[in-house]
Amino acid sequence: MSKIAFLGLGTMGTPMATRLLHAGHDVTVWNRSVPRTASLARAGASVAVSPAGAADGVEFAITMLATPEAVDQVLFGRDGIASALSSGQTWIDMSTVGLDVFRSAAARLPSGVVAVDAPVRGSIAEATDGRLHVYVGADDEDFERVRAVLEVFGDVHRVGGSGAGAAMKLVVNTTLAASMVSAGEALALGRALGLDQRCVLDVLADSPVGPTVRAKRANIEAGRYPPSFKLSLAAKDMRLAVDAADHAATSLKTAETVRRWLDQAVEHGAADLDFSAVVATILGRPARS
Repeated sequence: MSKIAFLGLGTMGTPMATRLLHAGHDVTVWNRSVPRTASLARAGASVAVSPAGAADGVEFAITMLATPEAVDQVLFGRDGIASALSSGQTWIDMSTVGLDVFRSAAARLPSGVVAVDAPVRGSIAEATDGRLHVYVGADDEDFERVRAVLEVFGDVHRVGGSGAGAAMKLVVNTTLAASMVSAGEALALGRALGLDQRCVLDVLADSPVGPTVRAKRANIEAGRYPPSFKLSLAAKDMRLAVDAADHAATSLKTAETVRRWLDQAVEHGAADLDFSAVVATILGRPARS
C-alpha cells in the first residue's frame, strides 16, 4: 500500500479519497474548507493544515480541484505542494484544467518530480462505487507507477503521453455538454411544433442523445436539478475546450454555441445546479435544486 496525499474534497474528491482509504492506503487529506475533512478523518485519514504538509513524504500527491486557478494556488501558492515535493515523488492531477495548464504546472515542479495527468469521467455515484473512467497521460514507465492507485477509482485508460489525459477530458466533456444542449434544443423545437414533451422525451430516449436524456429526464420533467455535475463546472470546461481549439487554430462552432448556452444558464442563476439545468434556460423555464 502507498502513502498518498489527496487534496480537494469536493463532491467528487470526498468519495475518491474515501475509496483510497478503503483500499488500505495511508491517506493524508487537505481541503481549503476544513469542515470538509471531517468525514475523512473519521474514516481514518490524517488531516494536513496546508498543501505542503499533506505532500510531505508521500509517494503520490493527488489533486482534484475545480479550476486552473485552484490548481495553481495549491501547487505554487503559500505552503503549496511544490515546496514539499522532491525527486522520486509523483504528482497526479485528476482535475479538469486542460492541456496547457497541466503542462505549465508540470514544468514548474522541482527536478525529478513525476507529473501525471489523470482526469476522470463520471459523477458522484461512479466515484463512490469505483466506476469512474480515468484518462491518463504518461509514458509507459510512469503509467505503471500510478496504475495500481488509479484503478481504485475505476477503469484506467492510458490515452497518450504527458498531457494527453487532460486533452482527452476536454474532448469527452465537449460531447457531454453538446448532447445536453442538443436535447434541450430538441425539446424547444418539439414544443414550438406542438408536440407533447413526454412523447418527445420518449423518442429522444432512443435517439443518439438517448443516454443523456435517460440520465437527466427526471430532472427535466420535475424542473429540479440537484447538482451531480455542477453547471458552473460544465461551463468552465467548455471555455477551456474552446480556448484550446483557438490555440490550435481549430474552429468549433458547435462548442462555441454550447458554451454560450451554459454561460447564459449561469447568468440566470443555475451555476450551482446540475448541468442539465441548461435545458430550463433553453426552454425559458425556472430551475430549482
